[in-house]
Amino acid sequence: MGTTKNIQSREALEKIIRNAFPQRKMTAYEELSEGLCNIAYRIEFSDGEKSILKIAPEHSSTLLRNEKCLMNAEVNAMKLAEKLRSVKTAKVQYYDTSKTLCTGDYFIMEHLEGESLFALQNSLSETEKDEMYSEIGSIVRDIARIKGDRFGQLYDGADGFEKLYDLIEMLIRNVLADAAQKQIMIGVSPEEILSLLSAHKDAFENVSPVLVHYDLWEGNVFVKNGHVCALIDWERALWGDVLMEDRFRRHSVNDAFLRGFGQTAFTLPERTRILWYDIVLYLTMMTEGSFREYPDDSQYRWIKPFFDKSWKELGSI
Repeated sequence: MGTTKNIQSREALEKIIRNAFPQRKMTAYEELSEGLCNIAYRIEFSDGEKSILKIAPEHSSTLLRNEKCLMNAEVNAMKLAEKLRSVKTAKVQYYDTSKTLCTGDYFIMEHLEGESLFALQNSLSETEKDEMYSEIGSIVRDIARIKGDRFGQLYDGADGFEKLYDLIEMLIRNVLADAAQKQIMIGVSPEEILSLLSAHKDAFENVSPVLVHYDLWEGNVFVKNGHVCALIDWERALWGDVLMEDRFRRHSVNDAFLRGFGQTAFTLPERTRILWYDIVLYLTMMTEGSFREYPDDSQYRWIKPFFDKSWKELGSI
C-alpha cells in the first residue's frame, strides 16, 4: 500500500533468525499484510513453534516528524504493557538496532493466538461486536492504570513534558510542517489552528500522564473464543491522556466502547481535548499518504470530512 515496507528475501530472513536463535531452524515464513508501515513476518521453526519478526522501514524520509524511533518506542511500550491484567501483549524475544543484517531495526516477539477484529468483523453479529467494543473499553481503562512521570513519546531520549498542552502543541506543529511540505489541502491555516489551540490551553490542565496505545483500530485487536485476547502494534504508544486513544475519535467511537470504558458523558474540558485529539489524528491521516506514496488519495478523501466536523465544533466552544 505504500513505500515504507522493508521487504526481505528468504536468505536475509534466515540470517536474521540464525543470529537471534543459533539453535533453531526456520522452516517457513509468511508476510503479514495488515500493517501499513513496518513489515512483519510469521516465522515457523522446526520444533513447531512460531514467532513474529517485525522490521522497520529503511528510510526515515517516508515517515512523518512525529514518527521518530517507532520500533524503539514499541519495544519500550510492550515491556510496560506486560503489567496489564486484562489482555496479553507479546513478549520481545530479540531486538537488534545494529543494521548489520538488515537495513532497518528489527525485533522478534512471541506469536500470539487469535485473529484480528478487522478480519472477523464482517462475520460477527451486532451483539458480538458490541461485546468486543465493550471489552476494548475496559482494556483501555486498564492501560490507563499504568502511570508515567511526564508526557511524551516512548522512544529512548524522547522529549518529556510536564504539561499535556506542550505535547499536543508539539504533535500539531510537527504534522502541520509535514502537511506544508507535501502541500496538503487542510482548508484551515496553520496560524488559525495554533491560535485556537492556544485559546483552549486551560482544557489541558489537571491531566496526569498515563500509558496510551494510540492505535487501537480493529486490526490491532486480537480475538479468540469470542473475546479480546491481545493487543499488537504498540509503536505509537506514548505518555498522554487516556482520551487520546483511537477509540474516542469521531469516526470510531461507539456506545458499547464507552460503556466498557465506564464513562459515557464528558465535561467541557474533556470534550475540548477529545476534539483536539481528533485534529491531531485527522491531520496525520490526511498527510501520511503523501509520505508513504499511497496509490491514491482515498484515505485523505475519507478522513477530511471528519476533520472538518471536529474543527467546526471546536470553533463553537
